[in-house]
Amino acid sequence: MNYEPGYSVSPMLVGSIEKIATLRERILGATINVSWIPALQIDAMVRNAHSSTAIEGNPLTLEQVRAIEEGRDVPVAERSRREVDNYFAGLRHIVKHSGIDAVRHEDLFELHGIVAGGGVMDQGDAGKYRTFNVRVGNHFPPTHQDVSALMFELLDWWNKEAPRLSPVISSAILHYRFEEIHPFADGNGRVGRALALWELYRRGFDTQHIFSVDEFYWNDRPRYYRELKAVQSGDGDLSAWIEYCAEGLLQTLERTWARVQKFSAMAVSPRLVISPRQEQLLILLKERGRMAPSDIWDALGVSRQGALKLMNPLLDAGLIVREGTRKSGYYRIKP
Repeated sequence: MNYEPGYSVSPMLVGSIEKIATLRERILGATINVSWIPALQIDAMVRNAHSSTAIEGNPLTLEQVRAIEEGRDVPVAERSRREVDNYFAGLRHIVKHSGIDAVRHEDLFELHGIVAGGGVMDQGDAGKYRTFNVRVGNHFPPTHQDVSALMFELLDWWNKEAPRLSPVISSAILHYRFEEIHPFADGNGRVGRALALWELYRRGFDTQHIFSVDEFYWNDRPRYYRELKAVQSGDGDLSAWIEYCAEGLLQTLERTWARVQKFSAMAVSPRLVISPRQEQLLILLKERGRMAPSDIWDALGVSRQGALKLMNPLLDAGLIVREGTRKSGYYRIKP
């Protein structure tokens, strides 16, 4: 048998896809050859890692996840850190393999081994399909004897049929069907969301890897679960789920476009590659007008020395200026 997802394309979905396409082109056109793309890429990776692990119960805050990515010492539980480190590695893996022609079982095993390895699974083995039946809330996924065949069908659909669809639709279908099969003993949520991103990368939708789609699911986690359950408890019609995912993708692009506009207005020097922390500082200064040094390191959660390391390159590049006396001085965006 072949996997045939059931759904209909409503006027609402068509409208969302058209808005997504227009906004995507606007973003890609505005970010050609700009120096701060690495900052957007890192920030998207941090937001995806935080959101996807937080959905599964990881307690770390966005700032703690950002600190881990930056290599700073963060006093957190080892398992929480490992889950985040693993997801970072998983995201880097799908970026590296975004040009792969066909995804195989072995590729899924490798990704799951990265995301769920290192002792973060509560049951089962990393990199292997489950060998027992499971229950997820009120959902009873297929029996473990059926997992391999169902995943073969899904991979066959992904490699052959998905390219004929809009990536907005195909990534949503892949996301849901993977979660429905629940092929691994643990880690399915994180891997399923990573696969949806992988589809966007493979299809060339997010060529710069700057969209933090998982943040949409995390911002309203109860709704995320309701949308999944609505398909499971219904007749399998994916129409509403696809519309929901399209809504999330549109919101993600709107957030990204807002950030691009803020950054573009700052006339960033082409010689300067801005870090996510420096981006955060520039946005704070733009929003607040001016800030005292102590306010800056308090807002960023860094030491005085750490704040100076962030500010000095921006001062040298002429993006910010210091005014006032040594004791009562402040920083602001250069007019």
